Amino acid sequence: MHPDSKSINSESISYELTQAGDRYFDGMAEKFSRSLYQAPRGELRLAMLDYLLPEILYLEGQKVLDVGGGLGQQAAWFAERGHCVTMTEPSADMLSYAQTWHRDVKTLPEEAITYLQAPLQRLTEHAAGPWPLITCHAVLEWLGDPQAALTCLSHLLAPGGQLSLMVFNRDALRFSNAVKGNLEKALSDRLAGKGKRQRLTPISPVSHAEIELWSAENGLRIDAVAGIRVFQDYLRHPPATPAESATLLALEKQYCRHDPHWRLGRYLLYTLIKPEIVK
Repeated sequence: MHPDSKSINSESISYELTQAGDRYFDGMAEKFSRSLYQAPRGELRLAMLDYLLPEILYLEGQKVLDVGGGLGQQAAWFAERGHCVTMTEPSADMLSYAQTWHRDVKTLPEEAITYLQAPLQRLTEHAAGPWPLITCHAVLEWLGDPQAALTCLSHLLAPGGQLSLMVFNRDALRFSNAVKGNLEKALSDRLAGKGKRQRLTPISPVSHAEIELWSAENGLRIDAVAGIRVFQDYLRHPPATPAESATLLALEKQYCRHDPHWRLGRYLLYTLIKPEIVK
């Protein structure tokens, strides 16, 4: 899981899923940072979250459980806005990367973030809460059983609490494959990745219909939904100038919550509410 990058082609390395069928990302922190967050698609994703989260969440400095926090961008975002954050992540490498980066961020209050190395399925033991605000962004699609994961998150959520859930959109993946000419793959619905290489095609892409069904099964109400990267991934030519990038961002903001456009976002972002207990 920790290859010598000088002697081994990283793309040829084979990774194993966990016993639960989940994909962890030990040894891939630098790839995530380079491929996702230092690239236009990652920059746009973060810009859209920065725009959308204050719109679709009620934020009042409440405690936050950041599930599968990865490199720590979302944990830092909430901590900078006055929230006490518990960031969980199953990968030791990713968690260490986040801690190192957070120490260098001057705008982060001291001790605003605590860290817990644990998979989502074990959080009812290690971070039971209940939590008024949970974030789980780009996690379910890397799990063998995303439906069970949403049930686990619902158990962690306090009555009246909010779950900010972002998932990799299966319908958008199908459309993207068709646009690229992978017609047979789109037709046969062979969309999921295998999780055996460093390529970042999720093993369990999720549809909006599934989120609707699973939310209802767990008594969660969909309060808001938006598409992240509705247009960017389908462009024939990416923006070539800062002005074009700014226009694309404005376009994404304008239509990210409009039907039918949000339905083809590469990611779908939800606010799910757990009803108050009626006495």
